[in-house]
Amino acid sequence: MVVEEIVLLNADDEAVGTAPKNTSHHRDTPYHLAFSCYVVDTEGRVLITRRALGKRTFPGVWTGSCCGHPAPGEGLRDAVLRRLKDELGMSDAALTSVLPGFRYRAVAGDGTVENERCPVVRATVPADEAVHPNPDEVEDAEWWSWERCVELAGRPEASPWYRLQLAELAPLGAPPDWPDAGPAGLPPALAW
Repeated sequence: MVVEEIVLLNADDEAVGTAPKNTSHHRDTPYHLAFSCYVVDTEGRVLITRRALGKRTFPGVWTGSCCGHPAPGEGLRDAVLRRLKDELGMSDAALTSVLPGFRYRAVAGDGTVENERCPVVRATVPADEAVHPNPDEVEDAEWWSWERCVELAGRPEASPWYRLQLAELAPLGAPPDWPDAGPAGLPPALAW
């Protein structure tokens, strides 16, 4: 069995080591590298997902399209495409860096902490893109209007990182209009 590893970061967002993902999320989770992705189709709809009920951290919350952790030495593009395939069965997408500097810390009801530098990416797909959610990762996946996505940010069933990301994304306008922030603001530990 392959053990998935996360990239540990220092205060300057430089890689300082790795750790097994499955044992790293607890009450004192170390600061580490992650990402969030919002899949947007050519009609402007956003794929919103509900995390699988069996997930160790934040099970059952509604959130963006997918999220994950870049493997040691893996670039952000490759990590996002890997997770889109693993979580949603999507084979390809045009990626744009939207919030390269996003960082957050959140505590779940059971005390588990998320502590991540988490660049946000938009993945643009055709309007007829098929979605095949992996039930180990995703309980439900639905195409929503941007207005509905913004409303979710004010509700308790949304993930903490979703609420924080929407506070930065909503002022940028509709998802197809989000500007390309480029790779300049990415952490030193992460190539585009």
